Amino acid sequence: MANPATFHSQSPGLNPLFLAGPTAVGKSAVALALAEQIGGEIISVDSMQVYCGLDIGTAKPSPAERRRIPHHLIDVCELTGRFDAAKFVQLAERAVAEIQSRKATPVFCGGTGLYFQAFLEGLGDAPPADEKLRAELEAMPLAGLLEELRERDPAAFEKMDRQNPRRVIRAVEVIRLTGKKFSGQRAAWETQNSRCETRTLLCLTRPPDDLHRRISARVDEMFACGLVDETRELLRRGLAENRTALQAIGYRQVVEHLRGERGLAETIELVKIKTRQFAKRQLTWFRRHGNCRGLELPRSETASETAAKVIAITTPTAPGSNRPPA
Repeated sequence: MANPATFHSQSPGLNPLFLAGPTAVGKSAVALALAEQIGGEIISVDSMQVYCGLDIGTAKPSPAERRRIPHHLIDVCELTGRFDAAKFVQLAERAVAEIQSRKATPVFCGGTGLYFQAFLEGLGDAPPADEKLRAELEAMPLAGLLEELRERDPAAFEKMDRQNPRRVIRAVEVIRLTGKKFSGQRAAWETQNSRCETRTLLCLTRPPDDLHRRISARVDEMFACGLVDETRELLRRGLAENRTALQAIGYRQVVEHLRGERGLAETIELVKIKTRQFAKRQLTWFRRHGNCRGLELPRSETASETAAKVIAITTPTAPGSNRPPA
């Protein structure tokens, strides 16, 4: 059984901090300011920033930002490779140890809830991916996978993010490999492994109108910075063969545009819509997480001001604890 991460810092101030939130909320800027103020290094919790070449569409930190503060778990997987939660936990634990050895504080920052959960709660006894079965499931229509999940595990079907093919494929894969319901196994893993009560996940939020404005501006900037050309180059490097990377919002829609399925203006608007929907699903996940604390950001607040708030919230009340005051 894979256990949740454990920390061996001799100083409470070196314990990891966990900063989450929906896309475009501003968490990367806050993490940068936070790391500067506390002497930290950033661990990216983003399932798409791990891939080399997926730069513009994932809002990957710029070279200047990476020189400003060390970043980890970015560009750690080739475009044609596979990456999953188990690999994330392995690399994140290694990064934490390295950062703490330098007497710095690990600052986890990202929007992939599954990776936060895997790191904080453990991976459970989930069977490893079966390459042959995974290829078979990836070739199936999503509607067929959902119907199988509904028939074999109604509870998992109801709770599942049914717009996320990766999650659906994994659930069906586990059911086929074990012959047991995915929901029952997931609940058992969480009960056996959960140590989340000792770590607080801080989720940055904004009023919906402000978040939508920021999403729209970000998407416009991505296209202005060359998202179409980047996607064209990635297709030459094998993007279409990596079903996981191809699911990244922005890239998939641009691929469809390059195939002639829609014009550029319509594609840009579709990416904005898909990004807003994704942000809503992220917020729903974090709000359901039992140890997630929300922090709404005023429109006029700077990243440095928010970072100061995060420091106040996460100031230990007892040795070895990052929990906020009651």
